[in-house]
Amino acid sequence: QVQLVESGGGLVQAGGSLRLSCAASGSISSINDMRWYRQAPGKQRELVAAISSGGNTNYADSAKGRFTISRDNAKNTVYLQMNSLQPEDTAVYYCNAFITSTARSMTSYWGQGTQVTVSS
Repeated sequence: QVQLVESGGGLVQAGGSLRLSCAASGSISSINDMRWYRQAPGKQRELVAAISSGGNTNYADSAKGRFTISRDNAKNTVYLQMNSLQPEDTAVYYCNAFITSTARSMTSYWGQGTQVTVSS
């Protein structure tokens, strides 16, 4: 069984930084794209950043220049370094990964979410 476990959320003042981590575990054969989404209260979930297995990255306009997505393939882990955080970045952040396991073909998995709160 594949699981994604996020960590690193918390409360930070505006202008501060946080680093989110998401580790995949289980009988993993390969991991393709890994992504970070966020969902603020009353809003739809939105894509924040994505990284391919080869390291190509894409960012939402709101994240460009402030957030950096990276991955450690040896650890099956994806990171999101968030700098210059603003109150509008407050949301639950979710990790998403496309994983092929020994039991299933490529499947989209989600983490449980981690709360990020930015105070003004």
